[in-house]
Amino acid sequence: MTHSTSRFFPAPDGLLLHARDYEPAGGGQNRLPVVCLPGLSRNGRDFGQFARLLAQDAASHRRVVCLDYRGRGLSAHDENPANYNVPVECGDVIAACAALGIPRALFVGTSRGGLILHILAAMQPDLIAGVVLNDIGPEIEASGLVEIRDYLAKRSSPATFEEAADLLQAIHGPTFPTLTRADWLDMADAIYREKNGRVIADYDPRLADQLQAIDFSKPLPTLWPQFELLAQSPLLAIRGEHSRLFSRETLERMQALGPKVETVVAKGQGHAPLLHHPDLFSRIKAFLDRL
Repeated sequence: MTHSTSRFFPAPDGLLLHARDYEPAGGGQNRLPVVCLPGLSRNGRDFGQFARLLAQDAASHRRVVCLDYRGRGLSAHDENPANYNVPVECGDVIAACAALGIPRALFVGTSRGGLILHILAAMQPDLIAGVVLNDIGPEIEASGLVEIRDYLAKRSSPATFEEAADLLQAIHGPTFPTLTRADWLDMADAIYREKNGRVIADYDPRLADQLQAIDFSKPLPTLWPQFELLAQSPLLAIRGEHSRLFSRETLERMQALGPKVETVVAKGQGHAPLLHHPDLFSRIKAFLDRL
């Protein structure tokens, strides 16, 4: 059984942040650690099964660290919701690595986490030894972001975790036809938590304010210059087969721009793919094992 520990540390502005630290099987660390960065409203629990699979592999001796951004999971909420933005959260990732004794790492970034990695490549490239981008790239589709905005704005309150799983399946089921009931329950456990007898989404509700402020009548900004910096490291880009946020065309352009860029499509999954599914996990592990 892989052992994990809660780690708390200050952000640059003093806000208390949290990460889940999974110790490598057999003790010791002779490989680069893996740092996992979740999506916009998600938290480090999203990577729970993925982290345990990776850490318990005795041959790899991988330490795996899964971050809760400010306002998510066990990290403190920010009194100023304007701080829920990619540059501030990138600074938090840098602070996390310093606090946890990680001078260099392999990074896995899902959605928002991948955007943070684009900025990290410009701010502190020496931290990055390799990257897995999960259903995200330097250009995102406005229609997919609108769906996320509208989903977060609803702020549903299921009565039980079973009901939360039903809700998630009703919303996301069409783009995740391969998921089992157990997968939906795992997702509910990662996204929601119980507080004062209620099941609530595990993030600051004001997080949605940033998406509400976006003017979707104008083209969304892109990160192609930052991607060229990021792609100087070995990079595996994953696209969910049914993703509405990350297009096939963007994936192909990324591969054409970066000689170190590898790509894989997660069959039967949308935004964002579950990384612990056997076919996808084996592909990610093979990529990481080379680094």
